[in-house]
Amino acid sequence: MMYHIATSEAWSKALQNGFYQPDAFAAEGFIHACKATQIEGVLQRHFKSTKNLLVLTIDEKKLTAPHSFVYAETVNDEFPHIFGSINLDAVEAVTTLTD
Repeated sequence: MMYHIATSEAWSKALQNGFYQPDAFAAEGFIHACKATQIEGVLQRHFKSTKNLLVLTIDEKKLTAPHSFVYAETVNDEFPHIFGSINLDAVEAVTTLTD
């Protein structure tokens, strides 16, 4: 499993569109994801003041987009990157984070 932090607004848009792709995808060319053990660090580093967050639990075996692990020197760890939209049937669970 891999995980992606999303806003509730972005997830609502995904449900309407039939796939998930955050706004940052256009500029970055991939979707950031993480392992379960990395969720807390990702939240602390990138989402400290963001409200209405969700954690998408993604079954990488069901992803139709290519994905791979990429090393991040700044935290000395590998993170999954998804190089396309996330098909909704790959999302196994959506967990709401408390603000």
